[in-house]
Amino acid sequence: MTGAESTSGPDRGVPGQAFRDHTTDDIFGHRVSDPYRWLEDTAAPMTLEWQRAQDARFERARRQWVTRFGPRLRELYGTTAQEVPRWCAGRRFFARRPPGGEHEVLYTAAPGEPERVLLDPARSEGPGTTMLESWVPSPDGRLVACQLSSDGAETAVLKVLDVATGRLGDDGIRGCRASPVAWLPDGRSFFYVRPPVPADAGGGLGTERWLWLHRVGRSARADVRVLGGPDDPRRVYDIDIGPDGRLLLASLADGPGRPRELLLADLTQCRPDRPVWRRIHPERGPARARVQGELGPDGRLYLLTDDRAPRRRLCVMDPAEPHRTMRELIGEHPEAVLTGFTHLGGGLLLAVWERDAISDATAHRIDTGEVTARIPLPGPGTVTGVSVWASTGHAAGEVCIGYSSLTAPGHVLRYEIGSWQPVRPERATRQRPPPHMTVHHMRCPSKDGTQVGLLLLARDATSRRPRPTVLTGYGGFGVSMRPVYQPDAMAWVEAGGVYAIAQVRGGGEQGAEWHRAGTGAGKQNSIDDFNAAAEWLVADGWTTPGQLGAVGGSNGGFLVGAALVQRPDLYRAVVCSAPVLDMLRYERMGLGRLWRAEYGCAGDPEQARWLLGYSPYHQVREGTAYPAVLFETFEGDTRVDPAHARKMCAAVQHASSSGRPVLLRHERGSGHGRRTMSQAAALGADTLAFLCEELGLES
Repeated sequence: MTGAESTSGPDRGVPGQAFRDHTTDDIFGHRVSDPYRWLEDTAAPMTLEWQRAQDARFERARRQWVTRFGPRLRELYGTTAQEVPRWCAGRRFFARRPPGGEHEVLYTAAPGEPERVLLDPARSEGPGTTMLESWVPSPDGRLVACQLSSDGAETAVLKVLDVATGRLGDDGIRGCRASPVAWLPDGRSFFYVRPPVPADAGGGLGTERWLWLHRVGRSARADVRVLGGPDDPRRVYDIDIGPDGRLLLASLADGPGRPRELLLADLTQCRPDRPVWRRIHPERGPARARVQGELGPDGRLYLLTDDRAPRRRLCVMDPAEPHRTMRELIGEHPEAVLTGFTHLGGGLLLAVWERDAISDATAHRIDTGEVTARIPLPGPGTVTGVSVWASTGHAAGEVCIGYSSLTAPGHVLRYEIGSWQPVRPERATRQRPPPHMTVHHMRCPSKDGTQVGLLLLARDATSRRPRPTVLTGYGGFGVSMRPVYQPDAMAWVEAGGVYAIAQVRGGGEQGAEWHRAGTGAGKQNSIDDFNAAAEWLVADGWTTPGQLGAVGGSNGGFLVGAALVQRPDLYRAVVCSAPVLDMLRYERMGLGRLWRAEYGCAGDPEQARWLLGYSPYHQVREGTAYPAVLFETFEGDTRVDPAHARKMCAAVQHASSSGRPVLLRHERGSGHGRRTMSQAAALGADTLAFLCEELGLES
């Protein structure tokens, strides 16, 4: 058991620093101090007073920084970016952020007609920070289910848009959290995911993910729950309806990153509001397997699974007889992770792979899985989506591939299916990178000899000399650090610096085993990998400890926070954004209770021991010469509570003997996720200005 006792009589200590109280926890016989627990209370007068003091401290420091990055970042963030289009009933739908635009805008076009704006959140929902999170057209192309969020909120309102008029329905479904949407063939109803009670009915944030059926034109209060309940710990993460509308597939798990199970319902044998579910057992459903299912146009069920294949394989089965008919279509690759697939028609499908998170794509026969071609992609980058060109007004047999790289914003590539010759896109969306800027991929050994991937963006790499360098990483939840467009990285390298990405354990760069090696008791592997990458950059002559900065957000904020306290000698500056830092109490804050599979549970004696061992907040030591630190928090962040950064900031300010700044940048009107172009550019400008000041970037 764990317990806590708190005594009054705070010690105010050094003027300008947070006072330290005498709160302690009994962690299975170990006395653990928590002097800044009072900072967990966001609305308390003392917390607000402390936050105002931090705001003033940050503003004083910012006035001394070089501000040259702002205009360039606004230009880079404002570059046009486009998503892969989707087709319904011959009509094309796609999202694009226009040049200099704050938000993504939804467009549509019918054969023979020019494209037109279908939904501009800034105009339809009023100016501000309302953003289009996702959109799914109905099968007949008359309606679009759109999720909109404001001020960085984790929850969105799900509204139905009329394509003919461009009008959004007045009523919406509130409280949705990255909900999948699956339309029924009639285009009048759809399945979606939300907590038990919509937010406008007093449900609040909610972390449950139940499956509901909504009928267009009716209130969300009349929606019917079709999966999930108070006694069911599973959450619905994905849903799919087959092209003929007969089968409904649901993917469930008891938390993010956990093994998933699949449930199938035949809608021809039951009512949509009362589906009869049966469980699909891929290869008898091993407990640790993760599976992703999709109903194909041929009526078969396709399963992407890591069952006995850590880098994943693709299997296919007859949904009527899954146990008897399941067979492997595309086997596991010894070096690349199979991340997705798309049916192309004509007996072909396209598979997307990642080698050290760098995308590759191959075409396969749908009957045998035989490789028929490798699709030529333009350099090291990331496939962001795939769709088949289905408009009757264009040549048949084309596929669209969304693509991005460290230096190129998201754009659409088109290829002829079969010859795989590139087709000139209708609109150029790609920004050409400076010719002197190149991406390097390399490996370095970690503490235990494991080879860790490094992506490095630099200019003039032939002249090896130490330069101000930013190292970033993530290392959690099976998320890969992919080479996608990063305006901050481009601006930093253009100014003469080096930008490096460490692909540490805990991510998905090498598959399921790579992820598991960085979870729970193995989370220290992620930290060791990151520090090893930093040491390698120094040893190989790219930088020095006095020119090296560490940057990370969310779980990456945990990663650099741990690097800060474990190797303060290795870094000159650290930027810790929206971080998880108090590992003994993370389950009590934000969405932390959903992350036990990733980190561990403080209520278990063994797991509490390893959590305490790598908890950054609890490893801060008085009298240590810590690097300069910039903590970044966001007022609307309901995923990672800003209390983590507040407590850690106060602890490092108290403990550090280096005299280097320890600052907190608190942003209003945004949350953990996406932000407007101006918000992103302003955040990047402050981050790079801080690093420029501390790492000595001059040119």
